[in-house]
Amino acid sequence: MSRDLAIRRLTARVYRSPLQQPVTTSFGVMRDRPMLLVEAEDGDGTRGWGEVWCNFPAVGAEHRARLIDSVLSPLLVAQPFASPADAFRHLTRKTAVLALQSGEPGPFAQAIAGVDIALWDLVARRAGTPLWRVLQDGGSPSVRVYASGLNPDAPEILAAQKQREGFTAFKLKVGFGTDRDLANLGTLRDTLGDAARLMIDANQGWDLDAALNMLPRLEPFRLDWLEEPLRADRPWEDWRTLQSHTPIALAAGENLAGEAAFAAALEAGALGVVQPDLAKWGGFTGCLPVARRILAAGVRFCPHYLGGGIGLLASAHLLAAAGSGGMLEIDANPNPLRTCLLGPLHDITEGRATLAATPGLGLEPDLGPLSAFLVRH
Repeated sequence: MSRDLAIRRLTARVYRSPLQQPVTTSFGVMRDRPMLLVEAEDGDGTRGWGEVWCNFPAVGAEHRARLIDSVLSPLLVAQPFASPADAFRHLTRKTAVLALQSGEPGPFAQAIAGVDIALWDLVARRAGTPLWRVLQDGGSPSVRVYASGLNPDAPEILAAQKQREGFTAFKLKVGFGTDRDLANLGTLRDTLGDAARLMIDANQGWDLDAALNMLPRLEPFRLDWLEEPLRADRPWEDWRTLQSHTPIALAAGENLAGEAAFAAALEAGALGVVQPDLAKWGGFTGCLPVARRILAAGVRFCPHYLGGGIGLLASAHLLAAAGSGGMLEIDANPNPLRTCLLGPLHDITEGRATLAATPGLGLEPDLGPLSAFLVRH
């Protein structure tokens, strides 16, 4: 790429959609669905779109939008860069001390990730090429998907709906008490049938003893993986102990940030599934090399994602570029900020979706319908 990636405007927009049915996890409840979109525009008027992870805390979207407006935009606008990766390194380097001083390395990393996604989308649109092909020529636009975020209250109802829509794999939230978790798993297996792939996510809700106690009770359900049974900051020795007691693959990665953290996770050898979240750390610049290292280590790569439609499309392009047999996480819960921006991910056939052949992420956001959810920051 020539050194002509110069951004004349960087815009952050916060959207919130109220929920009739809150999204419940073992550590908290989401009472609305936020989305923080990033729009990058170059001197020729070409635009690229990204999204920043902002689910928690409740004011997270507005806070990260202000970081983009007040810190990242002045560092990026009107500066020439050789590539999005060049801009990613520049933003990371220039904000490193500020992130430490403020005690906010996570929010800065998330804001930079969203900018990185937008810049890669812009570059691919300018090239007239789908983003997954810009990232990896020879990849495939077809990706496996699974329905995520099944809450503990009658999860079989939503799961059955998603099965009718073409999903063949499903992930249940657990960590709400042994009896309730096992009853939900039994009902899901009965509802979905033996052929359905079933995973569970404890959202860091157990300690080692509780997780060890659950393992023999979980094994009859033939789970693809057990996600975040322990806190993400627990030593890898605890994860290895847990893995040694079960054939169920352990999954984690959404709460890891940085190449060193993922390298340590792979070196520990406790995970069968690694799940970077490109809107939480790294964007494409950070997460695609990590995905390739995950696959080279013989581990499954399944990108984590829970947010609006732009970040979900970006996650699909990341999976397509990595060329793995992993699965894309698609939240099953109602969210207009996701569904109005899904593009080709609306259509699921036998557990798969196919990305469009149009440039970039394959979707030009229509901000008109979104205006009802726009909030000031």
